[in-house]
Amino acid sequence: MTLNEIAVIGAGQMGSGIAHVCALAGYKVQLIDVSMDRAEAGIATITGNMNRQITSGRIKEEEREAALDRITPQDNYDHLEGVGLAIEAATENEEVKRKIFADICPQLSAEALICTNTSSISITRLAASTDRPEKFMGLHFMNPVPVMELVELVRGIATSDDTFQTIRGFAEQLGKQWTRAEDFPAFIVNRILLPMINEAVYALYEGVGTVEDIDKAMRLGANHPMGPLQLADFIGLDTCLSIMQVLYDGLADSKYRPCPLLVKYVEAGWLGRKANRGFYDYRGEHPVPTR
Repeated sequence: MTLNEIAVIGAGQMGSGIAHVCALAGYKVQLIDVSMDRAEAGIATITGNMNRQITSGRIKEEEREAALDRITPQDNYDHLEGVGLAIEAATENEEVKRKIFADICPQLSAEALICTNTSSISITRLAASTDRPEKFMGLHFMNPVPVMELVELVRGIATSDDTFQTIRGFAEQLGKQWTRAEDFPAFIVNRILLPMINEAVYALYEGVGTVEDIDKAMRLGANHPMGPLQLADFIGLDTCLSIMQVLYDGLADSKYRPCPLLVKYVEAGWLGRKANRGFYDYRGEHPVPTR
């Protein structure tokens, strides 16, 4: 199956980033969301990010124009018949993802492949909700997609060798490095990263240090480019909580219990950068710790 045309479902932070790199790599892209306003907002994000790439010398103006011409915003699934690969990049909610697969499968050709960008949910279980589990696998991009080099390739129990090889080649065409992860909760990166972030929230919750103390300690003491609480805000605290809940439920180990303070922040709607408030308040000129 040739992958000349890609459908990206979800035009948020991850979906727009995936559409961005696909279009720059020469693929035609449908960027699909629940409304045209949201799909076009995704294209506006892509345009801004490509403009920054021009400023930094990573791409040329003509590459930007050609890539943007390859992206079509959509608010429905009516034009999927020519798509070789559909990439689901919706919110980290299994019900939402299953509904998307139920809606797109009848519209796709029998040969089309489906990937999910889930950062934690079982690939085997998601694949079983489609009509083509052998043509389904995880393709987990890192955020921000245009900058981060890695993708995690995750096979479900039914994923065929042909599907894996095709998606591996696709990832390489995008200029990405890849790693193969087994279908266990949160795969490799988030299996290691999110418990560290959760432990940082516990350290805050228990008064071991302030937000600034904890982030400074990990930046300067462990040489991390970004402190764990700042990183949590960047990822989205709701996403962090969802991944910790998947780890806790899937592995039944108390070490993965989400910190109650993380739960409280999400309940308050303080979800990080996207909500202008999380462990830092972003509404002023400079981020200010909220605790």
